Amino acid sequence: MANHVVIMAGGVGSRFWPLSTPEFPKQFIDILGCGRTLIQLTVDRFKGICAGENFWVVTNKAYVDIVKEQIPGIPSNHILAEPAARNTAPCIAWACRSILNEDPDANVVVTPADAVVMDTIEFQRVIKGALEFTAGHDYIVTIGIKPNRPEVGYGYVKAMAADCEIKAVEAFKEKPDLETAKKYLADGNYLWNAGIFVWNVKTITASLTKYKPQLASDIDKMVVTGQVNEIFPQCEKISVDYAVMEPAAADGKVFTYPADFGWSDLGNWQSLHEKLHKDAENNGAVGNVRFYESSNCVVHAEDAKKVVIQGLDGYIVSEKGGQILICKRSEEQRIKEFGAS
Repeated sequence: MANHVVIMAGGVGSRFWPLSTPEFPKQFIDILGCGRTLIQLTVDRFKGICAGENFWVVTNKAYVDIVKEQIPGIPSNHILAEPAARNTAPCIAWACRSILNEDPDANVVVTPADAVVMDTIEFQRVIKGALEFTAGHDYIVTIGIKPNRPEVGYGYVKAMAADCEIKAVEAFKEKPDLETAKKYLADGNYLWNAGIFVWNVKTITASLTKYKPQLASDIDKMVVTGQVNEIFPQCEKISVDYAVMEPAAADGKVFTYPADFGWSDLGNWQSLHEKLHKDAENNGAVGNVRFYESSNCVVHAEDAKKVVIQGLDGYIVSEKGGQILICKRSEEQRIKEFGAS
């Protein structure tokens, strides 16, 4: 039974403009300033778990050449080029149906391309444990992150109380308000939903057929006929959480592995600031940046020869390809509209 890894890499990352653009989104950028892009770091952390020929990437058709350049060892037929964005359920269904063709007994991990993991050793221990579990059970495992703060930006998984490391899932919860998030943190059984899933390919195939038969039928027909451009854009636009995870959890088929390996979905500038080294004034930067009388800033200017920041408190500064953003951190939810204007 071989392990396969599916990397979802189709997003446009509009909250990180001007670093991330529709032509070259954040998963293909060295956003941490470490010499590796986010998708390359994702591949790196699975080394020793999955053979190079068993990686799959589902991405927008516009990004296929970028994927080939950044992950040179991946088989070209393992890069699945979406002609339209249809959310995560069709994306995952396509990848897993393709894996089924090649390896009917495959054990599969599905992961976003743009998450950050600080403790790779612990990450690998958890993933290996989840893969062992799904190899011997007809169950789905979702990796749950032990929360360290009342976060309103993530969905949650409620685990049933149990002495074992892998626990049954009682329910999935949408992004909460602050008071609810505080209750989740105090309860101790609520975990952040990392969007990392582990299953046997036969399990997910059966689950999709049961809970979303039309989607399963569409994807099956598409893989058999090769009519991707005709069929994929017509697939139901739905997340895997709604399509499979929630109904499967109600049927007692979903488990979670509570984990703590320094995870972040790196969805905004706040999460990047948390991961960067900070100076004594809580400034974090990528690039040749000098701060004077400034505090609580996050700066990404890797392409600039030198950047000097003076007298700013709580700002985002970003430069890429001749475009510059200077924005209050408290207003970062507006960056999408700034980039689109």
